[in-house]
Amino acid sequence: MSRIGKKPVEVPAGVTVTIDGTHVAVKGSKGELDRHFSELVTITQEGEEVLVTRNDDSTESNAQQGLVRTLINNMVVGVSVGFEKKLELTGVGYRAALKGKDLDLSLGYSHPVVYAAPENISFEVPDNTHIVVKGISKEQVGQVVAEIRAKRPPEPYKGKGIHYEGEHIRRKLGKAAK
Repeated sequence: MSRIGKKPVEVPAGVTVTIDGTHVAVKGSKGELDRHFSELVTITQEGEEVLVTRNDDSTESNAQQGLVRTLINNMVVGVSVGFEKKLELTGVGYRAALKGKDLDLSLGYSHPVVYAAPENISFEVPDNTHIVVKGISKEQVGQVVAEIRAKRPPEPYKGKGIHYEGEHIRRKLGKAAK
């Protein structure tokens, strides 16, 4: 069984990758990310490629090899291009606005909901029913979007709430009139 097996991570021009044992730091035009990885894999750089090889043929090291390769690729893409996710607000009176760097949401509660922007995350509100979350860390962008969506998840009867752009909400029938 081959220990390489997975394709290497291509490093584009303008991105520098620094490897120190199991610690990887990636620096690009959008920012800098660093992370420690498992001891079950070996990370090396050959020219413009980062190779992740497993140390043995165990199932755990095989799984770690794929995970570490994907995480490093996400770091490289994040510092060079960045990530974004889009949310939609559906419902009467549901709207979003920017208040400085923070997100001000009107979600049908008796008070406005303010979501403070974490470090390395930026919000855009193209109109009052759409939110764009941008950042360099794919994990952090996904976590922030999930936390915002949790403020008012879509409900199945009228479809009101915050949902991902293009997400299909399964609708239920209400009471049948007799």
